[in-house]
Amino acid sequence: MRPSPASAAVSRHDVAMTSVVIVGGGPGGYEAALVAAQLGASVILVDRDGPGGAAVLTDCVPSKTLVAAAEVVAEAGESGELGVRIHGHLPGPRSVSIDLGVANERIKELAAAQSDDIIAGLENAGVQIIRGTGRLLGASEVAVITNDARELELNADVVLLATGSRPRVMAAAVPDGERILTWQQVYDLTSLPERLIVVGSGVTGAEFASAYNSLGSDVVLVSSRDRVLPGEDADAAAVIEEVFERRGMKVMGRSRAEAVVRTSDGVRVTLADGSHLEGTHCLLAVGSLPNTEDLGLAAAGVSMGERGHVLVDRVSRSSVRGIYAAGDCTGVLALASVAAMQGRIAMWHALGSAVTPLSLGTVSSTVFTDPEISTVGCSQRAVDAGEVDARVVKLPLATNARAKMQGSHDGFVKLFARRATNTIVGGVVVGPRASELIYPIALAVEHGLSADDLAQAFTVYPSLSGSIAEAARLLHDPLD
Repeated sequence: MRPSPASAAVSRHDVAMTSVVIVGGGPGGYEAALVAAQLGASVILVDRDGPGGAAVLTDCVPSKTLVAAAEVVAEAGESGELGVRIHGHLPGPRSVSIDLGVANERIKELAAAQSDDIIAGLENAGVQIIRGTGRLLGASEVAVITNDARELELNADVVLLATGSRPRVMAAAVPDGERILTWQQVYDLTSLPERLIVVGSGVTGAEFASAYNSLGSDVVLVSSRDRVLPGEDADAAAVIEEVFERRGMKVMGRSRAEAVVRTSDGVRVTLADGSHLEGTHCLLAVGSLPNTEDLGLAAAGVSMGERGHVLVDRVSRSSVRGIYAAGDCTGVLALASVAAMQGRIAMWHALGSAVTPLSLGTVSSTVFTDPEISTVGCSQRAVDAGEVDARVVKLPLATNARAKMQGSHDGFVKLFARRATNTIVGGVVVGPRASELIYPIALAVEHGLSADDLAQAFTVYPSLSGSIAEAARLLHDPLD
């Protein structure tokens, strides 16, 4: 049983005396620390690797920086139709190259600089940062072993666990950081993999397969499902798979990897049907596991899910009064934006501020392939299943004037509008910078705007966002 909302909240009059200990410095942890400090609490942030966590140091920031480099290479290589010439020659997919060693050094420097910026923000807010590893001794005590081997015990009125997750590995595919790699280890590569086998076709696998394919690697994507990105919009996934194959990537659907071993000059991947794939490198993208071992959860009475996640409610409370959790360790939705919101909500609730419980129905997300896929609100799957009674409009991006100017041929805008009210309840954008284009649709979903509201706002001509307004105009109901 979880405590009632009132029992877990601290009176606003006690905020100045409230002590908060946060274990984990990723988006859930450092955003929570900033809110708690703003509300007058005494805040200690315990973090082992550096504020920003995996999201900044080994995951979101590094991977999207690699994607940005890949986009430049891809755009240059496909710019022939725009009249671009490289030293007088028509550019082609392999006419532009990258120095991966230089790119990876920049990636690591950028990640470290971002972490430093977060540290500065925390220190300016009055947050005390302890570099080390924390674990629960009880509902209000945290034991810390610092990075320099000191042992501390911290008392707290409120504890937030934000310890994140790590890449899952296969028993028969042990990463060595050289040839067999997790997505956190690729930034030590000094040269581009000649033939990269990516195991896993979810978001992480698809993003890295797309990036390395654009950079010039021969990529094989091994998917245990019948298509790439099985959790995404089916129309969007079909576009991405067609682009992958057109650009020379080999996509192996319904092929499960059983083992990966090193050979004298590369790797050998054994599939479930007994066949083998040979490559120079293998990237494992087979999911993640929560970092909840050795946190003292069981001893403190904190309830966990079957896969070891901390169970929380919509205001980030665990089953124990005064203990909250945020981010990947909760298994709610593995997005940095969601982790940050969970952390902020936890502190608003714990410290007696006004709070709106977390709602996943308005979360926007992006798959950073080329082209990008961005989604918000209800899905095509929900509409097809009859869970949402909505009309659907899909407009190809190839008809957009700006897309033609840029030489962009792949993608679409899809909008979902509830039949009874014509309000926008969801959308999908596939195209360049879809992560930016999804924002007006996210606003419409968040605030219950109608298709006409979205259609009647001025858009720049020419612009990719014009296709959003055009799609909304197609949803106009003349009987309204």
